Amino acid sequence: MTPDQFLIRAKRKEIAPAVLLIGPESYGRDRCRQAVVGAMLAPEEMDSGLARHDLAETSLVEVIDDARALSLFAANRVILAHNAEAALPRGRVKDAEESGESSNEGAAALARYLKDPSPGVVIVFEAARFEFEGEDKQKIERVRKFYQPVKDVVDLKRVSIDEARPEAQRLAKAAGLRVGREAFELMIEALGGDMARIAVEIEKLSVYSLGKRELTSDDIAALVPDARTSTIFALVAALGRKDRSRALQILDALTRDGEYLPLALAFLSTQFRLAMVAKEAGLRNSQQVQGHFSRQGVPMWGSRAEQVYQTVGKFSNEQLRKGMQFIFEADRDMRGTRPDDRIVMERFILKLTAREL
Repeated sequence: MTPDQFLIRAKRKEIAPAVLLIGPESYGRDRCRQAVVGAMLAPEEMDSGLARHDLAETSLVEVIDDARALSLFAANRVILAHNAEAALPRGRVKDAEESGESSNEGAAALARYLKDPSPGVVIVFEAARFEFEGEDKQKIERVRKFYQPVKDVVDLKRVSIDEARPEAQRLAKAAGLRVGREAFELMIEALGGDMARIAVEIEKLSVYSLGKRELTSDDIAALVPDARTSTIFALVAALGRKDRSRALQILDALTRDGEYLPLALAFLSTQFRLAMVAKEAGLRNSQQVQGHFSRQGVPMWGSRAEQVYQTVGKFSNEQLRKGMQFIFEADRDMRGTRPDDRIVMERFILKLTAREL
């Protein structure tokens, strides 16, 4: 089920004895976890009714034993089991048997427990390590299979910028944050649609503005990390969507901010080159992008890797090739006699957003 579907059920207190939160999207995971805790525990029960385990350090059997134990101080209990992937057997079953271990002991204990769970106890398993596509797809299916006895499974897939926008609007409204449309779009694209980061930034911005005035793109550029660089990335995103109007608006914003357009073009060139390499290498998510380039000695931090991965998804091989050709032509024209950099960039945008490309 989706996080929103689970939240509706949690609001009605329709929560199963065990829940599996699977996937890397942290904002949805935090909301689901908080919903379970809020539905099951009264404020005065938080200390005695909430337990945490790390399955990288504690066995699944021990977590089940904890679920069987009743509390003298809380009517209900919530057990949070982090790193749920660590409970899966490692290596070959034969190796585990030779070492005196049972590879399915934890899974069997979980299955037995869920046939007769402790009343008022909910175990929340959190498996956040793997993606839903690429090389991780088989791994995430193994996690699903291992936790098959758990019937309430919440898929926490990374959201796109378009999917993040409505939730970001809801958070901004709830926080009393007044922000212009262009500035709002800049914030969303600057943070790559990462709802966890968006939520933090909205909270910070609401404290900064105190609802007294509408924030502008200049405010976002000054207050949101990497927003100025991300303004150029927003241009990449608009080009990928072939949104000519939005791309020209962003170019106008860059010009007003005094951005040196040859430098912006150089950033675009680097972005396209990295995306071409990532496509050729068959990289399937931002973690793979970061790992691949880091091994090659190319500095690559998390948000930068996410930008490269999004560019990979927005452009085909042919569009990237054409884009590099148009960048070369724009760079040549900017080096000409008394060029108008703004006009050169506008021509570049018009070429790359042409329908026939």
